Amino acid sequence: MLANDTLIAAINERRTIRLNYHPGARTIEPHAYGTGSSGQHLLRAYQTEGASASGEHRNWKLFRLDRVRSLEMLNQTFDGPRPEYRQNDKAMRRIFAQL
Repeated sequence: MLANDTLIAAINERRTIRLNYHPGARTIEPHAYGTGSSGQHLLRAYQTEGASASGEHRNWKLFRLDRVRSLEMLNQTFDGPRPEYRQNDKAMRRIFAQL
């Protein structure tokens, strides 16, 4: 399955994702997937555990998919949008899927 199909399915099914993104593996709850102003593919997600360059291991993150080294949809689900989540992410010009 292509990464974009996996991300759309994970958002629609509210399934967590494990991805490898500098500096290491992370577990995330995907909330929105789309493209930014330069056409780059972006994923807005809440990270629940794993590595973090910023030192914030549990927080909102915006991932550039061209920097993702691997991505796997897990069987674990999450309840739905986090309370701080806002639809129609301003970082994205076009949204393919969102909670």
